[in-house]
Amino acid sequence: MDLLNTLVDKGLRRQLPTREEALAVLATSDDELLDVVAAAGKVRRQWFGRRVKLNYLVNLKSGLCPEDCSYCSQRLGSKAEILKYTWLKPDDASKAAAAGVAGGAKRVCLVASGRGPTDKDVDRVSETIAAIKEQNEGVEVCACLGLLSDGQAGRLREAGADAYNHNLNTSEATYGDICTTHDFSDRVSTVQQAQAAGMSACSGLIAGMGESDGDLVDVVFALRELDPDSVPVNFLIPFEGTPLAKEWNLTPQRALRILAMVRFVCPDIEVRLAGGREVHLRSLQPLALHLVNSIFLGDYLTSEGQAGKDDLAMITDAGFEVEGTDTTTLPEHRRQGCGDGPCGSEDAGEPAATVPAPSDDTRRDLVSVRRRGAGTDLPPNA
Repeated sequence: MDLLNTLVDKGLRRQLPTREEALAVLATSDDELLDVVAAAGKVRRQWFGRRVKLNYLVNLKSGLCPEDCSYCSQRLGSKAEILKYTWLKPDDASKAAAAGVAGGAKRVCLVASGRGPTDKDVDRVSETIAAIKEQNEGVEVCACLGLLSDGQAGRLREAGADAYNHNLNTSEATYGDICTTHDFSDRVSTVQQAQAAGMSACSGLIAGMGESDGDLVDVVFALRELDPDSVPVNFLIPFEGTPLAKEWNLTPQRALRILAMVRFVCPDIEVRLAGGREVHLRSLQPLALHLVNSIFLGDYLTSEGQAGKDDLAMITDAGFEVEGTDTTTLPEHRRQGCGDGPCGSEDAGEPAATVPAPSDDTRRDLVSVRRRGAGTDLPPNA
């Protein structure tokens, strides 16, 4: 396909595709899927080889959130029967993190529900960061605490936070459809505050919320403009008790096309396969490793993932290797800034937006609420 040859050539040169090309990736047929994966895989290997970075989530505070994000099981008014607990003590959080590190995780992601942290919360998380780093030499720590107030990003950086995560989730045009308690610009501002404070920015999206192809391309191009170091791609987990519980719009094939599009738009950025991979990719998860260079190990915030040992076996069986703490994830040119690389984008216009047809099969058996690890007396999955 001329399209794929063009996209590979651009990806190897760090040149961004046009919007038309990105949309065309999403419009490819299932017959073309393996060609799409192979093409995006060439770009992935150029910048990241066959390495897979492992990340581990620790949910510091679960549920009880005042925000109304429609996709979230922790939202205001959620009837999802998830674990609910207030802040973990630093030692307990550190023990939970140690399980992930022992399983091979290079980065620990500290997440707390809520609109954003108070200054006291920042102090509490700072103590947790110190405890984790003291016990786990070389580990990266990413904080994900919601919207930041002035000065909080700097304090987290001083406490040792290497990165800050705050996802854009969906396009600016449709953001109001999934959340009314804050807006798209609030999320952009928080990512920019993290970058200004010297933290590595981590910001991604959620696919499968009923968005159009145009919305997906919009949010990925918006992410590329922000220039984060890592882009997590989540696939909606339709929790019972949330407004999006009936949104089963993804097939494994569409999920792979979305990941390929993200890779072409973000050729040299860490693309992370995040929440919902087991639910929507299912047996095609190993193919996704040819597109992404980073995954979460084990469980997520409020849902269970596949067993950590199965993640490690999948990586090995697919011919990839776990990235060690002695290896820097990003290619050298990104660590030094954009330089002469193409940080801008080309825009060749946009075809009419398309909405994916809902899936006939709702595999609710694949959504398993987390009942172990942080906030419980049971050992974590790592």
